[in-house]
Amino acid sequence: MIAVPVPVKRLFDWKVRGVRCVEIIGVVCVAALVFSVYIAKAAAARESAEISRIESEIRENRQRVRLLRAEATRLEQPARLEALSREIGLGPVDVRRQAVEAGLPAIAPPPVVAAAPAPVAVAPVAPAAEPVAEGSLH
Repeated sequence: MIAVPVPVKRLFDWKVRGVRCVEIIGVVCVAALVFSVYIAKAAAARESAEISRIESEIRENRQRVRLLRAEATRLEQPARLEALSREIGLGPVDVRRQAVEAGLPAIAPPPVVAAAPAPVAVAPVAPAAEPVAEGSLH
């Protein structure tokens, strides 16, 4: 037989209203574990719902991206752009109107000279009248 130290033996033998203290501690520990598992499970359910919501948003955004890319492709079609440019009177540039590198300074717009800001006229301010104290006679 194993010799158990006296304080540990007293802890296992100590009774409160007929129930050993160790059994009370065990029941409290089991209750704490059950409660913590419940809390963890509820938190996991909330996180799972949040993940589902975010995945749904991702699917919707992917669909929007596909639609926007298709719309951009449609808008950038060369035939469509050519028809629009013809409607407003635009056409291809004539080869004779193209500039060479040496001729660029001749057709460049003149540099913009920054004008000095116009002075602002300030109206003179009349001095404020002295406030009259109540009860004083002037």
